[in-house]
Amino acid sequence: MLISYNIKRKESDNMFESLGDRLQNALHKIKGYGKITEDNIGDMMKEIRLALLEADVNYKVVKEFVNNVKEKALGEEVRTSIKPGDLFVKIVKDELTELLGGDSAPLNTTGNPAILMLVGLQGSGKTTTIGKLANYLRKKKSKKPLMVACDVYRPAAIDQLKQLGKELNIEVYSEGKGNPVEISKNAINYAKENDYDYVLIDTAGRLQIDEALMDELENITEAVSPQETLLVIDAMMGQDAINVITGFNDKLKLTGVILTKLDGDTKGGVALSVRHLTNVPIKFIGVSEKLDGLDSFDPERMAGRILGMGDIVSLVEQAEVVLNEKEAEKTAKRMQQGKFDLEDFLSTLKQIKKLGPLENIIKLIPGAKKMGLTNVNIPPKQMAHIEAIILSMTKEERRNPSIIKASRKTRIAKGCGLSVSEVNKLLTQFESMKKMMKQMKNGNFKMPF
Repeated sequence: MLISYNIKRKESDNMFESLGDRLQNALHKIKGYGKITEDNIGDMMKEIRLALLEADVNYKVVKEFVNNVKEKALGEEVRTSIKPGDLFVKIVKDELTELLGGDSAPLNTTGNPAILMLVGLQGSGKTTTIGKLANYLRKKKSKKPLMVACDVYRPAAIDQLKQLGKELNIEVYSEGKGNPVEISKNAINYAKENDYDYVLIDTAGRLQIDEALMDELENITEAVSPQETLLVIDAMMGQDAINVITGFNDKLKLTGVILTKLDGDTKGGVALSVRHLTNVPIKFIGVSEKLDGLDSFDPERMAGRILGMGDIVSLVEQAEVVLNEKEAEKTAKRMQQGKFDLEDFLSTLKQIKKLGPLENIIKLIPGAKKMGLTNVNIPPKQMAHIEAIILSMTKEERRNPSIIKASRKTRIAKGCGLSVSEVNKLLTQFESMKKMMKQMKNGNFKMPF
């Protein structure tokens, strides 16, 4: 791919990547077996058990998971059309999906407006998550959200929410250091009068669960009857998170959990334990620090990602939100006609940048692991260099790169502040990409692996 030159390798930094690597390595071994036996299943399950325990999955959950997989694998009658290894992978994926919650749990939006109350301990990222969720609802659901500042105790909490509202251009309802119950009630009346679809209430947190906090949250719940009471919890807490979820759920009857910091250096076991141990579904996950870094949680798709099967549905959903459909269709048509030039490529590059870091997009592509693409880090600077080179060309040069000879290359390099060799790399790899497109069009393309 054109933008792949000078790619730097990086260490795994996603909470599920280490676990995914271990599970995939174990599953890869069984694919070579001619049949499933108690002995080879036993060997695989030892590796899977160790991988789950090292990922900080609760030991009771691990024991039940391993037993279920083993029982189903040994009791399954293998059809002649299915390889034993493939069948075992399917059983592991199905059990992993079930462990993560089975079916996805969509938001309850029956209210007019729908009221979502976010609760959590201090430091969990609750206020930032309110902003992310409001942004998500506006973009993906085309709804009008109102954020409500009810954390009247923590210094600068109201200012932080107002700043997020300003960045996102989403209104924040605030009455300053008032009574959180009255603020909530007044905010809902305001939302009804001004046709808001969602009210997102940012409540106070504590360093730990205490009676005063729970009393206040219960009073708000009684006053406004939220459709959703969502606990925001830091995924890096490990198994302590289960106690926090249970503590809040006993008092408030949580409807869901939002796990933050899944992009951090954490083992991921809490995500695999939450639903099974608390019966509270995970509804959203925080995947980056950016205000668009929130994804809905789908157990089946997450299981596929952990096992290296990609998540093409998430990729399509992401693309639908940020990409210009007409522009994409126009580019695709020119590709099919063999007319793809550097102007088209520049347009495509700008669209790709909207999707976020390219290495995150690559991980959603099925088979990316086998192609060795998942360990790459493509610096934003590199993308910027490509854009700068193309923008330093004339329209004629972008439409017909073959006219770019030595003198033009020197002028382009000076114009973008880069070297002639970097201009040459871009042009050479662009020609290679055009040849690959031509082969794909003619049906002669073979993947290089």
